[in-house]
Amino acid sequence: MNLGSSLIHRPESYVVPLDLQQVFPEPRPLEVELGSGDGSFLLDYARSHANCNFLGVERLLGRLRKLDRKGQQAGLTNLRLLRIEAGYCLAYLLPPASVHAFHVYFPDPWPKRRHHRRRLVNDRFMELVCRVLVQGGRIYLRTDDADYFACMSIAARRIPALRPVDTPPELSAVITDFESDFMARQIPVHRAAYENTNSTASGVAAN
Repeated sequence: MNLGSSLIHRPESYVVPLDLQQVFPEPRPLEVELGSGDGSFLLDYARSHANCNFLGVERLLGRLRKLDRKGQQAGLTNLRLLRIEAGYCLAYLLPPASVHAFHVYFPDPWPKRRHHRRRLVNDRFMELVCRVLVQGGRIYLRTDDADYFACMSIAARRIPALRPVDTPPELSAVITDFESDFMARQIPVHRAAYENTNSTASGVAAN
């Protein structure tokens, strides 16, 4: 890939699901990071997993441009970026049964109780994840906020199709910048993973 060929995908429409064949040059299993932040996880993981396609979803343009530049420099043809709110992308832009793995690492915990409704991961989020994941697909979660982690776990348990699984050691070994900072300050990091056991036909509806 020549430097200057942006990895940021700009859909023709933001009200219809993405045509993933247009987003990625090669058909491969798709993994999505919702809230890519500084891109430290996504760059490392896409570089070491050339057999998969990766979509980084981030609403802040400055972060996205930085990730775009680093991805181009690394020659990552299996990486694309999308500037949009993570929740909107999940609800409206990702087709049903199209994603093999979601990565959601250190989303804003909105610690004040009156702000909890702004949290990304909730019951509705888990329903949509189940709809978009392929059968056997997984969602991986990390947070430093114990209360948020408890709420994530409750939301997942409310979806019968999602069963808890272990995070593979290879994936656990990929540390984000946030995580590195928390570890340096001896702040515990909470992790969870869930697998979708439903087929699309028996999954949760979009509405």
